[in-house]
Amino acid sequence: MFSGKTEELIRRIQRAVYGKQKVQVFKPRIDNRYDETQVVSHSKQRVTSTPVERAEEIFYRLEPDTQVVGIDEVQFFGAEVVAVVEALANKGLRVICAGLDQDYQGRPFEPMPQLMAVAEYVTKELAICVVCGNPANRSQRIVSSGERVVVGAAGAYEPRCRKCHVPEPTEGTPPQTLELFD
Repeated sequence: MFSGKTEELIRRIQRAVYGKQKVQVFKPRIDNRYDETQVVSHSKQRVTSTPVERAEEIFYRLEPDTQVVGIDEVQFFGAEVVAVVEALANKGLRVICAGLDQDYQGRPFEPMPQLMAVAEYVTKELAICVVCGNPANRSQRIVSSGERVVVGAAGAYEPRCRKCHVPEPTEGTPPQTLELFD
């Protein structure tokens, strides 16, 4: 959260458009925080997109002359998106995905580990920890919910570093601590 993932996706999409490449952008329908049909960054940069319920819908919405496919919030599509992304790339399309690699507990957020493993290029953007100001790679959920996926922005999550991130205890499990050495 707040690391610039969507801004970077938009930047890469805009460069492809500038290079006169046919681009299509997709986003999960569940992500309607800022707009129903546009991918919008926290800093209000935006690009037109097609919201889809499931990753496989991308195949049906893909125009024949498309060269570059952008997918925002890819973690919300689940495991099926890996096969979709691989199929698109195997057809010769450039596929640019943006998403969280960890959930609010700091655990790998599927399917990002698989996508990162098959990607030619991986860029990891870091936010700034709101507690100490260090680079932050985790999202601290600050609203109460038992669900793994809670779509939200400022007011629901804040960026935290490893040291300042406090995972919620899993029911029936005592809180764990990780000792870090400087």
